Amino acid sequence: MPKTSRKRRTRGHVIADLGVNHVERHILQCGWTVQRFSPDYGLDLLMTTFNRRGEIENGDVRLQIKATDSIKLAAGGNAVAVRLEWRDMIYWLNERLPVILVMYDAKSDRAWWLHLQEALRAEKPRTLARTPGTLTVTVPMANILDAAAVRRFRRFRDAALADAGG
Repeated sequence: MPKTSRKRRTRGHVIADLGVNHVERHILQCGWTVQRFSPDYGLDLLMTTFNRRGEIENGDVRLQIKATDSIKLAAGGNAVAVRLEWRDMIYWLNERLPVILVMYDAKSDRAWWLHLQEALRAEKPRTLARTPGTLTVTVPMANILDAAAVRRFRRFRDAALADAGG
């Protein structure tokens, strides 16, 4: 029987799953639901919320999770640098409901977040145009992902719905 190499589970696969799990736990602790996208196409999770009576609320929050064993610091060590693909940014910018980028550090089991549309719209259009393949954004380390942050994502969603007249 010829020796063949089997598919392998890499460290990259492990930390990606850990990052998704980290986010899922915070959403579930708020009493809400989370669904994974498969395949992801620039989004990893969909968060659905419920009111105090347990009734589903309109709209959702979409999340993109990036995971690493070695974060790259920026802004004097106060932010994490994350490289994003241009084609994903186009999709996120055209999304009416909030898309949250989560940067997960597997070594410290910590994550930070960034409201993508808000951050990308704050960029100068010329800066975006000069980088057709990728753009590096900075995620403030003050934006720690926890249950309070997840509840804040819900408020982003509510504001987006209000702006759209819904």
